[in-house]
Amino acid sequence: MLNLKLAFRNLFRNGRRTLLTCLLIGFSLSALIIVDGIILGMSKLLVESATHLMSGEAQVHRRGYLDSFDVDLYIADPGALQATLERNPAVAGYSMRVMSGGMVSSPYNVAAAMILGLDAGQEKSVSRISESLVDGEYLSGMDTELIIGSDLADLLEVKLGDRIVLTLSQVDGGGISQELFRLSGISRFGIRELDSTTAFINLDRARGMMGMDTAVHEIAIRYAEGEDSANRNHPLLAELSNSEYEALGWKDFNASIGTMLETIDLVTIVVGMILFLLASFGVINTMFMSIYERIYEFGVIKAIGTRPTDLIKLVLCESFLIAVGSVICGTLLGGAVSYYFSVSGVILGEFEVSGIAFHNNIYSVLEPAQFIEFPIYVILLTVIASLYPAAFAAKIVPSEALQKSL
Repeated sequence: MLNLKLAFRNLFRNGRRTLLTCLLIGFSLSALIIVDGIILGMSKLLVESATHLMSGEAQVHRRGYLDSFDVDLYIADPGALQATLERNPAVAGYSMRVMSGGMVSSPYNVAAAMILGLDAGQEKSVSRISESLVDGEYLSGMDTELIIGSDLADLLEVKLGDRIVLTLSQVDGGGISQELFRLSGISRFGIRELDSTTAFINLDRARGMMGMDTAVHEIAIRYAEGEDSANRNHPLLAELSNSEYEALGWKDFNASIGTMLETIDLVTIVVGMILFLLASFGVINTMFMSIYERIYEFGVIKAIGTRPTDLIKLVLCESFLIAVGSVICGTLLGGAVSYYFSVSGVILGEFEVSGIAFHNNIYSVLEPAQFIEFPIYVILLTVIASLYPAAFAAKIVPSEALQKSL
């Protein structure tokens, strides 16, 4: 307690310098809290865009399908998989899909596209295809219904109600299937690939065109708990996988987004290290200046028998008090700004990441670690940074120090 009292008094010998040091460390902490919250918000938005728009948080395919997208690699009898998904409490929803590359033709133009057959009811629990419509209506089960992306609609020069012909190959070596549809809806996902090369029709109609009975190419899954989506070794995936089928989490079938998120986490660590390295230099400078100003006093107290360890404790107590003051200021400031961004969002305009266009604000995410772990790290780093000045103070020679006076 005596060291703390002395340390508290010593800090206010030069209040301006102490205040500036606290502000340096506090601003570093607040900047880390704000940046971490924004990055977490961006990561959350990126994951939702990658999984909730269409792909789902997990998928089941025939082994080898994702390597070639061969229409012959289908799940012939999905009944057993469907029963597993129905009884598993970790599953919030699933959707069966038929997929094939093909041609989309209008009276004005023709384009290559990925044609997906969907169960309209199941799809609402997995993706946001129904919410992405900017014109027209969602699939209701009628044979002639067709939804295409807005960019593809512009390319084909079509509007609602126009006739569009889909051409695709049948499975198991069958012939070419070609049928007429009416454009019932236009979607916009904000992802180039989906908006310019994707067409959606009803599942039964797609099966009929491809010569399939109950088979599907893909089962998309949405977890009941969002945290499960990041688990590559989720028990459900092991339960659905066997020698014929493979179940993968989104980080495996959408590896580019997963790698990007890992890179973002690394950037956060690097930014934090740089901020606190600079703050550490500020602490070292402040403590050395304080020691040099009191070098005569240190010489006197050492001459009367004060042990070096007591001087080290005194300097460490001073740095500890600086750290505590800095943490209080930095946490309050960083928390207030981060909370504001969590409500109002960060306006960054329209930008694109890995083909995904972001039009909305990025909302900061508040986590307990930002207000518990980060401040603890700041206090520890500040105290550690003061060890060098403290060791210098402990080695002061009284006979030399008594000859100096500032």
